[in-house]
Amino acid sequence: MKVCEIARQVGGRVVGDSNLDLLGFSPAYAAKKGDLTFAENETYFRLAEQTAASAILVDTLYSGGVKTLIHVPNSRIAFAKILPLFFPEPEFKPGIHATVVVAPSASIDASAFIGPFCTIGEEVKIGPNSIVETGCYVGDHCSLGAHTHLFPRVTLYPGTLVGNRVRIHAGAVLGSDGFGYVLDGGAHRKVPQVGHVLVHDDVEIGANTTVDRGALGPTVIGRGTKIDNLVQLGHNVVTGDHCILVSQVGVAGSTKLGSYVTVAGQAGIAGHLKIGNRVIISAQSGVMSHVPDGEKWFGSPAAPDRQMKRQMLAAQQLPELLRRVAELEKELLGRKKSEGTQPAFSDQGSVSENTPSQP
Repeated sequence: MKVCEIARQVGGRVVGDSNLDLLGFSPAYAAKKGDLTFAENETYFRLAEQTAASAILVDTLYSGGVKTLIHVPNSRIAFAKILPLFFPEPEFKPGIHATVVVAPSASIDASAFIGPFCTIGEEVKIGPNSIVETGCYVGDHCSLGAHTHLFPRVTLYPGTLVGNRVRIHAGAVLGSDGFGYVLDGGAHRKVPQVGHVLVHDDVEIGANTTVDRGALGPTVIGRGTKIDNLVQLGHNVVTGDHCILVSQVGVAGSTKLGSYVTVAGQAGIAGHLKIGNRVIISAQSGVMSHVPDGEKWFGSPAAPDRQMKRQMLAAQQLPELLRRVAELEKELLGRKKSEGTQPAFSDQGSVSENTPSQP
């Protein structure tokens, strides 16, 4: 593609040779002649200028005379838009493989692709241009909207409802039983999980993630939410729209997340909590209470960031504080001895009350 064609795709402005042919898109350190690269800050831009790349995708803040530039308002967003032009996803020819087991009542759009060794249950509905790759299981009464993609070995338990343009990566399991038990006569009695999972449009769910069905009613993944690999969502969890849940996050049952919530890696959120809109939970945090809108929490147990920072600073000063207390106790003991009195110390070594020395 020519530079001018790429610039048109992202609303960019060309500085240099707009008719230059570009053959690929590479990071600056691996770029060769004919490649486009990108730079999102001054350091990367100066490095990119020294490479063999033929053109640089760059924010409008930066300019130079060495390379052809495509100026855009935000180079990272433009990067995300341009990359598929050079690396399009594989195409799947519509049709149902001969090894697929399809229930008689299932409805599969003629434009959909169903790969080898899949199982499609009763009254399943699969929409236009959807892709179900090898080894997937789609249980009874499930539905997939248009342009939805199940990667290999995805399991949808019965009743799972998936919207349009959803991507669910390999090994993910949606609709397995929630973890519900009640102690009865010294044994754990299972509480039947009779709800389902509802996934709204434009969601992406990472590999080996599990989303439990609701005990009653649905577990809900909001529109545009992106879930990383190895995430666990308990029964009746509800996420708002456009949330980000990073790898190894765990959210316990019946907790509700607002919209635009970010939960960083390995954070855990207890059950029956309400997390407000635009909240950020830092990595490895343990959230045990409700979080108001717009706050950033971290730590375990988690607390507002300013409060936790003060606690961390205080904890860092503890060794020096203990040393100073020990010195003061030693000095006080010396003074009392010189005055003929004997200080009484508590079990922790601090002075409690002065008692006169015995003759």
